[in-house]
Amino acid sequence: MDHDLSALVREGDLRAVQMALSALHDVPAVVDELERQDAVTRAVAFRSLPKDLAVEVFEDLDPSLQSELITQLREEAGELVLALDPDDRVGMLGELPAFVARRLLDGLDADERAKTTALLGYPPDSVGRRMTPNVVSLPAGLSVGAALDRVREQEPDAETIYVLPVIGPTRRMIGVVSLRRLLVTDPMAAVTDVMREPILVHATDGQEDAARVVRDHGAVAVPVVDGEDRVLGLFTVDDAMRVLEQEESEDLARTGGAEPLSRPYLATSVLGLVRSRIVWLLILVVAAMLTVNVLDYFEDTLVQVVALALFVPFLIGTGGNAGAQAATTVVRAMAVGDARFRDLGRVVGKEVLTGFLLGIGLGCVAFVAAAAFVGTSVATVVALALIVVCTLATTAGSLTPMLARRAGVDPAVVSAPFITTFVDASGLVVYFLIARAVLGL
Repeated sequence: MDHDLSALVREGDLRAVQMALSALHDVPAVVDELERQDAVTRAVAFRSLPKDLAVEVFEDLDPSLQSELITQLREEAGELVLALDPDDRVGMLGELPAFVARRLLDGLDADERAKTTALLGYPPDSVGRRMTPNVVSLPAGLSVGAALDRVREQEPDAETIYVLPVIGPTRRMIGVVSLRRLLVTDPMAAVTDVMREPILVHATDGQEDAARVVRDHGAVAVPVVDGEDRVLGLFTVDDAMRVLEQEESEDLARTGGAEPLSRPYLATSVLGLVRSRIVWLLILVVAAMLTVNVLDYFEDTLVQVVALALFVPFLIGTGGNAGAQAATTVVRAMAVGDARFRDLGRVVGKEVLTGFLLGIGLGCVAFVAAAAFVGTSVATVVALALIVVCTLATTAGSLTPMLARRAGVDPAVVSAPFITTFVDASGLVVYFLIARAVLGL
Protein backbone atom coordinates (compact mmCIF):
# COMPACT_ATOMS: atom_id res chain seq x y z
CA MET A 1 0.00 0.00 0.00
CA ASP A 2 1.10 3.61 -0.59
CA HIS A 3 1.16 4.56 3.11
CA ASP A 4 2.92 2.91 6.04
CA LEU A 5 0.01 1.91 8.25
CA SER A 6 2.09 1.75 11.43
CA ALA A 7 3.45 5.28 10.79
CA LEU A 8 -0.09 6.64 10.33
CA VAL A 9 -1.15 5.01 13.62
CA ARG A 10 1.86 6.47 15.45
CA GLU A 11 0.93 9.92 14.10
CA GLY A 12 -2.62 9.45 15.36
CA ASP A 13 -4.10 10.15 11.92
CA LEU A 14 -7.02 7.71 12.14
CA ARG A 15 -8.77 9.28 9.15
CA ALA A 16 -5.73 8.49 7.02
CA VAL A 17 -5.66 4.94 8.41
CA GLN A 18 -9.27 4.43 7.39
CA MET A 19 -8.65 5.86 3.91
CA ALA A 20 -5.56 3.70 3.43
CA LEU A 21 -7.49 0.53 4.28
CA SER A 22 -10.48 1.59 2.18
CA ALA A 23 -8.16 1.97 -0.80
CA LEU A 24 -7.43 -1.76 -0.72
CA HIS A 25 -9.55 -3.54 -3.28
CA ASP A 26 -11.11 -6.38 -1.25
CA VAL A 27 -11.42 -8.07 2.14
CA PRO A 28 -8.50 -10.50 1.63
CA ALA A 29 -6.21 -7.53 0.90
CA VAL A 30 -7.26 -5.81 4.13
CA VAL A 31 -6.76 -9.07 6.06
CA ASP A 32 -3.30 -9.49 4.56
CA GLU A 33 -2.34 -5.94 5.49
CA LEU A 34 -3.58 -6.30 9.08
CA GLU A 35 -1.78 -9.61 9.57
CA ARG A 36 1.49 -7.89 8.63
CA GLN A 37 1.18 -5.30 11.43
CA ASP A 38 2.15 -5.35 15.09
CA ALA A 39 -0.61 -5.89 17.67
CA VAL A 40 -1.22 -2.21 18.51
CA THR A 41 -1.32 -1.06 14.88
CA ARG A 42 -3.63 -3.92 13.99
CA ALA A 43 -6.08 -3.09 16.79
CA VAL A 44 -6.19 0.64 15.97
CA ALA A 45 -6.55 -0.01 12.25
CA PHE A 46 -9.28 -2.60 12.79
CA ARG A 47 -11.23 -0.21 15.00
CA SER A 48 -11.19 2.35 12.16
CA LEU A 49 -12.96 0.01 9.73
CA PRO A 50 -16.66 0.46 8.96
CA LYS A 51 -18.81 -1.98 10.92
CA ASP A 52 -19.84 -4.24 8.01
CA LEU A 53 -16.29 -4.43 6.63
CA ALA A 54 -14.89 -5.04 10.12
CA VAL A 55 -17.12 -8.11 10.55
CA GLU A 56 -16.04 -9.56 7.18
CA VAL A 57 -12.36 -8.90 7.92
CA PHE A 58 -12.63 -10.39 11.39
CA GLU A 59 -14.12 -13.60 9.97
CA ASP A 60 -11.09 -14.08 7.69
CA LEU A 61 -8.36 -13.30 10.22
CA ASP A 62 -6.22 -16.08 11.66
CA PRO A 63 -7.91 -17.41 14.87
CA SER A 64 -4.89 -16.41 16.97
CA LEU A 65 -5.22 -12.81 15.77
CA GLN A 66 -8.98 -12.90 16.30
CA SER A 67 -8.44 -13.83 19.93
CA GLU A 68 -5.83 -11.08 20.31
CA LEU A 69 -8.24 -8.48 18.94
CA ILE A 70 -11.02 -9.73 21.21
CA THR A 71 -8.87 -9.06 24.28
CA GLN A 72 -7.94 -5.60 22.97
CA LEU A 73 -11.38 -4.48 21.81
CA ARG A 74 -13.49 -5.36 24.84
CA GLU A 75 -16.46 -3.18 23.90
CA GLU A 76 -16.87 -4.73 20.45
CA ALA A 77 -15.95 -8.27 21.55
CA GLY A 78 -19.46 -9.64 22.03
CA GLU A 79 -20.70 -8.31 18.70
CA LEU A 80 -17.69 -9.71 16.81
CA VAL A 81 -18.04 -13.15 18.38
CA LEU A 82 -21.77 -13.25 17.63
CA ALA A 83 -21.08 -12.37 13.96
CA LEU A 84 -18.92 -15.45 13.47
CA ASP A 85 -20.30 -18.75 12.24
CA PRO A 86 -20.27 -21.39 15.02
CA ASP A 87 -17.33 -23.33 13.52
CA ASP A 88 -15.23 -20.16 13.11
CA ARG A 89 -16.24 -19.09 16.62
CA VAL A 90 -14.98 -22.38 18.05
CA GLY A 91 -11.59 -21.93 16.35
CA MET A 92 -11.25 -18.45 17.83
CA LEU A 93 -12.37 -19.42 21.34
CA GLY A 94 -9.76 -22.17 21.38
CA GLU A 95 -7.04 -19.48 21.26
CA LEU A 96 -8.40 -17.53 24.24
CA PRO A 97 -7.79 -18.04 27.96
CA ALA A 98 -10.51 -20.25 29.43
CA PHE A 99 -12.07 -17.52 31.59
CA VAL A 100 -12.34 -15.13 28.61
CA ALA A 101 -13.87 -17.84 26.44
CA ARG A 102 -16.46 -18.63 29.13
CA ARG A 103 -17.37 -14.96 29.46
CA LEU A 104 -17.88 -14.63 25.71
CA LEU A 105 -19.93 -17.82 25.58
CA ASP A 106 -22.15 -16.55 28.38
CA GLY A 107 -22.75 -13.39 26.34
CA LEU A 108 -24.25 -15.31 23.40
CA ASP A 109 -27.96 -15.98 23.05
CA ALA A 110 -29.15 -19.46 24.03
CA ASP A 111 -29.31 -20.84 20.46
CA GLU A 112 -25.82 -19.69 19.43
CA ARG A 113 -24.36 -20.77 22.76
CA ALA A 114 -25.85 -24.26 22.36
CA LYS A 115 -24.45 -24.61 18.83
CA THR A 116 -21.00 -23.42 19.88
CA THR A 117 -20.90 -25.61 22.98
CA ALA A 118 -21.92 -28.64 20.92
CA LEU A 119 -18.97 -28.10 18.54
CA LEU A 120 -16.58 -27.56 21.45
CA GLY A 121 -17.56 -31.01 22.71
CA TYR A 122 -15.77 -32.73 19.81
CA PRO A 123 -12.02 -33.54 19.85
CA PRO A 124 -9.83 -30.58 18.77
CA ASP A 125 -8.65 -32.14 15.48
CA SER A 126 -11.97 -33.72 14.50
CA VAL A 127 -14.22 -32.57 11.69
CA GLY A 128 -16.92 -32.00 14.32
CA ARG A 129 -15.03 -28.86 15.34
CA ARG A 130 -14.96 -27.64 11.73
CA MET A 131 -18.53 -28.34 10.57
CA THR A 132 -21.27 -25.76 10.37
CA PRO A 133 -24.43 -26.78 12.24
CA ASN A 134 -26.42 -24.22 10.24
CA VAL A 135 -27.68 -26.65 7.62
CA VAL A 136 -30.91 -26.83 5.62
CA SER A 137 -32.12 -30.43 5.71
CA LEU A 138 -35.11 -31.76 3.77
CA PRO A 139 -37.60 -34.29 5.22
CA ALA A 140 -38.05 -37.26 2.91
CA GLY A 141 -41.77 -36.65 2.40
CA LEU A 142 -41.40 -33.26 0.71
CA SER A 143 -42.05 -32.50 -2.92
CA VAL A 144 -39.41 -30.56 -4.88
CA GLY A 145 -41.57 -27.41 -4.74
CA ALA A 146 -42.01 -27.69 -0.98
CA ALA A 147 -38.30 -28.32 -0.62
CA LEU A 148 -37.49 -25.10 -2.48
CA ASP A 149 -39.89 -23.21 -0.22
CA ARG A 150 -38.07 -24.64 2.80
CA VAL A 151 -34.70 -23.57 1.36
CA ARG A 152 -35.96 -20.01 0.81
CA GLU A 153 -37.30 -19.88 4.36
CA GLN A 154 -34.13 -21.13 6.06
CA GLU A 155 -31.49 -19.66 3.71
CA PRO A 156 -30.75 -16.57 5.84
CA ASP A 157 -29.48 -18.77 8.69
CA ALA A 158 -27.60 -21.32 6.56
CA GLU A 159 -23.90 -21.16 5.66
CA THR A 160 -24.52 -22.97 2.36
CA ILE A 161 -27.62 -24.18 0.52
CA TYR A 162 -25.94 -25.91 -2.41
CA VAL A 163 -25.86 -29.33 -0.71
CA LEU A 164 -29.09 -30.40 1.02
CA PRO A 165 -29.26 -33.56 3.16
CA VAL A 166 -32.46 -35.60 2.90
CA ILE A 167 -33.46 -37.08 6.24
CA GLY A 168 -35.87 -39.69 7.57
CA PRO A 169 -38.13 -39.45 10.64
CA THR A 170 -35.26 -39.69 13.17
CA ARG A 171 -32.99 -37.25 11.27
CA ARG A 172 -31.13 -40.24 9.91
CA MET A 173 -29.61 -39.37 6.57
CA ILE A 174 -31.00 -41.26 3.59
CA GLY A 175 -29.66 -39.17 0.72
CA VAL A 176 -28.51 -35.79 -0.54
CA VAL A 177 -29.70 -33.46 -3.27
CA SER A 178 -28.14 -30.37 -4.81
CA LEU A 179 -29.95 -27.06 -5.13
CA ARG A 180 -29.24 -27.14 -8.86
CA ARG A 181 -31.09 -30.45 -9.20
CA LEU A 182 -34.10 -29.07 -7.36
CA LEU A 183 -34.22 -25.98 -9.59
CA VAL A 184 -34.39 -28.01 -12.83
CA THR A 185 -36.85 -30.65 -11.58
CA ASP A 186 -40.65 -30.68 -11.78
CA PRO A 187 -41.93 -29.05 -8.55
CA MET A 188 -44.44 -31.88 -8.11
CA ALA A 189 -41.77 -34.61 -8.08
CA ALA A 190 -40.76 -36.16 -4.77
CA VAL A 191 -37.42 -35.19 -3.28
CA THR A 192 -36.61 -38.86 -2.77
CA ASP A 193 -36.86 -39.37 -6.55
CA VAL A 194 -34.05 -36.92 -7.28
CA MET A 195 -31.77 -37.51 -4.29
CA ARG A 196 -28.54 -39.53 -4.62
CA GLU A 197 -26.35 -41.59 -2.32
CA PRO A 198 -24.53 -39.24 0.05
CA ILE A 199 -20.80 -38.79 0.49
CA LEU A 200 -20.52 -38.25 4.23
CA VAL A 201 -18.09 -38.12 7.12
CA HIS A 202 -18.54 -38.78 10.83
CA ALA A 203 -18.12 -36.00 13.37
CA THR A 204 -15.31 -37.84 15.16
CA ASP A 205 -13.29 -38.36 11.95
CA GLY A 206 -10.01 -36.46 11.72
CA GLN A 207 -10.35 -33.09 10.02
CA GLU A 208 -7.52 -33.86 7.57
CA ASP A 209 -9.15 -37.12 6.48
CA ALA A 210 -12.49 -35.38 6.05
CA ALA A 211 -10.86 -32.58 4.06
CA ARG A 212 -9.39 -35.15 1.67
CA VAL A 213 -12.87 -36.62 1.17
CA VAL A 214 -14.14 -33.18 0.12
CA ARG A 215 -11.15 -32.60 -2.16
CA ASP A 216 -11.10 -36.06 -3.75
CA HIS A 217 -14.81 -35.95 -4.60
CA GLY A 218 -14.78 -32.33 -5.76
CA ALA A 219 -17.64 -31.62 -3.36
CA VAL A 220 -18.98 -28.21 -2.39
CA ALA A 221 -19.78 -29.66 1.04
CA VAL A 222 -20.28 -33.06 2.65
CA PRO A 223 -22.75 -33.89 5.42
CA VAL A 224 -21.37 -34.66 8.88
CA VAL A 225 -23.23 -37.35 10.82
CA ASP A 226 -23.08 -39.05 14.21
CA GLY A 227 -22.64 -42.76 14.91
CA GLU A 228 -26.24 -43.46 13.87
CA ASP A 229 -25.99 -41.44 10.63
CA ARG A 230 -28.07 -38.56 11.98
CA VAL A 231 -27.22 -35.23 10.34
CA LEU A 232 -25.23 -32.85 12.54
CA GLY A 233 -23.95 -30.33 10.02
CA LEU A 234 -21.96 -29.73 6.84
CA PHE A 235 -18.22 -29.60 6.19
CA THR A 236 -17.76 -27.02 3.45
CA VAL A 237 -15.06 -26.87 0.78
CA ASP A 238 -13.60 -23.57 2.02
CA ASP A 239 -13.06 -25.05 5.49
CA ALA A 240 -11.62 -28.22 3.94
CA MET A 241 -9.08 -26.24 1.92
CA ARG A 242 -8.04 -24.30 5.03
CA VAL A 243 -7.48 -27.59 6.88
CA LEU A 244 -5.34 -29.00 4.06
CA GLU A 245 -3.33 -25.78 3.84
CA GLN A 246 -2.78 -25.82 7.60
CA GLU A 247 -1.74 -29.50 7.61
CA GLU A 248 0.62 -28.95 4.68
CA SER A 249 2.22 -26.00 6.47
CA GLU A 250 2.70 -28.12 9.60
CA ASP A 251 4.27 -30.95 7.60
CA LEU A 252 6.64 -28.56 5.82
CA ALA A 253 7.71 -26.99 9.10
CA ARG A 254 8.31 -30.33 10.82
CA THR A 255 10.10 -31.78 7.81
CA GLY A 256 12.46 -28.82 8.10
CA GLY A 257 13.05 -29.53 11.79
CA ALA A 258 10.80 -26.85 13.32
CA GLU A 259 7.43 -26.60 15.00
CA PRO A 260 4.68 -24.95 12.92
CA LEU A 261 3.93 -21.34 13.77
CA SER A 262 0.64 -20.73 15.53
CA ARG A 263 0.38 -17.22 14.01
CA PRO A 264 1.17 -15.61 10.64
CA TYR A 265 4.93 -15.14 10.22
CA LEU A 266 5.04 -11.33 10.50
CA ALA A 267 2.75 -11.46 13.54
CA THR A 268 5.09 -13.92 15.29
CA SER A 269 7.66 -12.50 17.70
CA VAL A 270 11.36 -13.33 17.52
CA LEU A 271 11.00 -15.34 20.73
CA GLY A 272 8.14 -17.24 19.09
CA LEU A 273 10.41 -18.13 16.17
CA VAL A 274 13.13 -19.23 18.60
CA ARG A 275 10.69 -21.45 20.50
CA SER A 276 9.51 -23.08 17.27
CA ARG A 277 13.06 -24.08 16.31
CA ILE A 278 15.11 -24.55 19.46
CA VAL A 279 13.75 -27.97 20.48
CA TRP A 280 14.61 -29.65 17.21
CA LEU A 281 18.01 -27.99 17.07
CA LEU A 282 18.78 -29.30 20.56
CA ILE A 283 17.70 -32.78 19.50
CA LEU A 284 19.95 -32.59 16.45
CA VAL A 285 22.85 -31.32 18.57
CA VAL A 286 22.50 -34.36 20.83
CA ALA A 287 22.27 -36.57 17.77
CA ALA A 288 25.42 -35.00 16.36
CA MET A 289 27.33 -36.23 19.41
CA LEU A 290 26.85 -39.74 18.04
CA THR A 291 28.71 -38.65 14.91
CA VAL A 292 31.52 -37.28 17.07
CA ASN A 293 31.76 -40.63 18.86
CA VAL A 294 32.01 -42.45 15.52
CA LEU A 295 34.82 -40.15 14.41
CA ASP A 296 36.58 -40.68 17.72
CA TYR A 297 36.32 -44.47 17.36
CA PHE A 298 37.89 -44.40 13.89
CA GLU A 299 40.52 -41.81 14.82
CA ASP A 300 43.37 -44.25 14.07
CA THR A 301 42.05 -44.78 10.57
CA LEU A 302 41.94 -41.03 9.98
CA VAL A 303 45.47 -40.61 11.27
CA GLN A 304 46.76 -43.20 8.81
CA VAL A 305 44.93 -41.72 5.80
CA VAL A 306 44.25 -38.05 6.49
CA ALA A 307 42.67 -37.61 3.04
CA LEU A 308 39.64 -39.57 4.23
CA ALA A 309 38.63 -36.62 6.44
CA LEU A 310 38.25 -34.39 3.38
CA PHE A 311 35.20 -36.34 2.20
CA VAL A 312 33.33 -36.73 5.51
CA PRO A 313 31.15 -33.57 5.10
CA PHE A 314 30.48 -34.47 1.46
CA LEU A 315 29.46 -38.02 2.34
CA ILE A 316 27.09 -37.30 5.23
CA GLY A 317 25.67 -34.24 3.46
CA THR A 318 24.82 -36.26 0.36
CA GLY A 319 23.34 -39.06 2.45
CA GLY A 320 21.23 -36.59 4.45
CA ASN A 321 19.92 -34.96 1.28
CA ALA A 322 19.07 -38.34 -0.27
CA GLY A 323 17.22 -39.39 2.88
CA ALA A 324 15.33 -36.09 3.08
CA GLN A 325 14.27 -36.40 -0.56
CA ALA A 326 12.94 -39.92 0.04
CA ALA A 327 11.15 -38.94 3.25
CA THR A 328 9.54 -35.87 1.68
CA THR A 329 8.34 -37.91 -1.28
CA VAL A 330 6.87 -40.67 0.90
CA VAL A 331 5.24 -38.26 3.37
CA ARG A 332 3.60 -36.46 0.46
CA ALA A 333 2.46 -39.76 -1.08
CA MET A 334 0.93 -40.73 2.25
CA ALA A 335 -0.75 -37.35 2.62
CA VAL A 336 -2.57 -37.63 -0.71
CA GLY A 337 -3.39 -41.32 -0.22
CA ASP A 338 -0.99 -42.67 -2.87
CA ALA A 339 0.87 -44.82 -0.31
CA ARG A 340 -0.54 -46.74 2.64
CA PHE A 341 1.04 -49.01 5.23
CA ARG A 342 0.05 -52.10 3.24
CA ASP A 343 2.27 -50.74 0.47
CA LEU A 344 5.32 -50.76 2.78
CA GLY A 345 7.17 -53.48 0.86
CA ARG A 346 6.65 -51.83 -2.52
CA VAL A 347 7.62 -48.39 -1.24
CA VAL A 348 10.79 -49.58 0.49
CA GLY A 349 11.77 -51.73 -2.50
CA LYS A 350 11.31 -48.79 -4.85
CA GLU A 351 13.39 -46.48 -2.65
CA VAL A 352 16.16 -49.06 -2.11
CA LEU A 353 16.59 -49.39 -5.86
CA THR A 354 16.35 -45.61 -6.30
CA GLY A 355 19.03 -45.04 -3.67
CA PHE A 356 21.29 -47.70 -5.21
CA LEU A 357 21.06 -46.16 -8.68
CA LEU A 358 21.58 -42.66 -7.27
CA GLY A 359 24.64 -43.93 -5.41
CA ILE A 360 26.11 -45.45 -8.57
CA GLY A 361 25.61 -42.22 -10.49
CA LEU A 362 27.02 -40.01 -7.75
CA GLY A 363 29.79 -42.51 -7.02
CA CYS A 364 31.03 -42.40 -10.61
CA VAL A 365 31.18 -38.61 -10.54
CA ALA A 366 32.86 -38.60 -7.12
CA PHE A 367 35.43 -41.22 -8.21
CA VAL A 368 36.60 -39.12 -11.15
CA ALA A 369 36.81 -35.95 -9.05
CA ALA A 370 38.48 -37.59 -6.03
CA ALA A 371 40.98 -39.58 -8.11
CA ALA A 372 42.41 -36.35 -9.49
CA PHE A 373 43.22 -35.10 -5.97
CA VAL A 374 43.87 -38.08 -3.69
CA GLY A 375 44.41 -41.05 -5.97
CA THR A 376 42.29 -43.97 -7.05
CA SER A 377 42.40 -45.90 -3.75
CA VAL A 378 40.70 -43.23 -1.66
CA ALA A 379 38.44 -42.38 -4.63
CA THR A 380 37.28 -46.01 -4.70
CA VAL A 381 36.44 -45.82 -0.99
CA VAL A 382 34.40 -42.66 -1.52
CA ALA A 383 32.53 -44.09 -4.51
CA LEU A 384 31.64 -47.37 -2.77
CA ALA A 385 30.63 -45.53 0.40
CA LEU A 386 28.32 -43.26 -1.61
CA ILE A 387 26.52 -46.25 -3.09
CA VAL A 388 25.90 -47.79 0.34
CA VAL A 389 25.07 -44.50 2.08
CA CYS A 390 22.56 -43.41 -0.57
CA THR A 391 20.88 -46.81 -0.38
CA LEU A 392 20.71 -46.68 3.42
CA ALA A 393 19.45 -43.08 3.35
CA THR A 394 16.57 -43.71 0.94
CA THR A 395 15.66 -46.88 2.83
CA ALA A 396 15.46 -44.92 6.10
CA GLY A 397 13.63 -42.12 4.32
CA SER A 398 10.91 -44.51 3.17
CA LEU A 399 10.64 -46.66 6.29
CA THR A 400 10.57 -43.92 8.91
CA PRO A 401 7.41 -42.03 7.82
CA MET A 402 5.40 -45.20 7.28
CA LEU A 403 6.38 -46.79 10.58
CA ALA A 404 5.73 -43.47 12.35
CA ARG A 405 2.22 -43.27 10.88
CA ARG A 406 1.59 -46.88 11.94
CA ALA A 407 2.66 -45.98 15.48
CA GLY A 408 0.27 -43.01 15.52
CA VAL A 409 3.03 -40.39 15.29
CA ASP A 410 3.08 -37.55 12.77
CA PRO A 411 5.59 -38.76 10.12
CA ALA A 412 6.88 -35.24 9.52
CA VAL A 413 7.79 -34.89 13.20
CA VAL A 414 10.22 -37.80 13.39
CA SER A 415 11.54 -37.99 9.83
CA ALA A 416 14.02 -35.10 9.82
CA PRO A 417 15.83 -35.73 13.13
CA PHE A 418 15.84 -39.52 12.81
CA ILE A 419 17.11 -39.60 9.25
CA THR A 420 19.80 -37.02 10.02
CA THR A 421 21.02 -39.04 12.99
CA PHE A 422 20.84 -42.39 11.24
CA VAL A 423 22.53 -41.29 8.03
CA ASP A 424 25.31 -39.37 9.76
CA ALA A 425 26.25 -42.20 12.12
CA SER A 426 25.70 -45.17 9.81
CA GLY A 427 27.26 -43.37 6.87
CA LEU A 428 30.50 -42.74 8.74
CA VAL A 429 30.64 -46.33 10.01
CA VAL A 430 30.18 -47.61 6.45
CA TYR A 431 32.77 -45.15 5.12
CA PHE A 432 35.49 -46.17 7.56
CA LEU A 433 34.74 -49.88 7.32
CA ILE A 434 35.06 -49.70 3.52
CA ALA A 435 38.26 -47.68 3.95
CA ARG A 436 39.75 -50.35 6.18
CA ALA A 437 38.80 -53.09 3.72
CA VAL A 438 39.96 -51.34 0.56
CA LEU A 439 43.08 -49.68 1.96
CA GLY A 440 44.05 -52.60 4.18
CA LEU A 441 44.22 -50.49 7.36
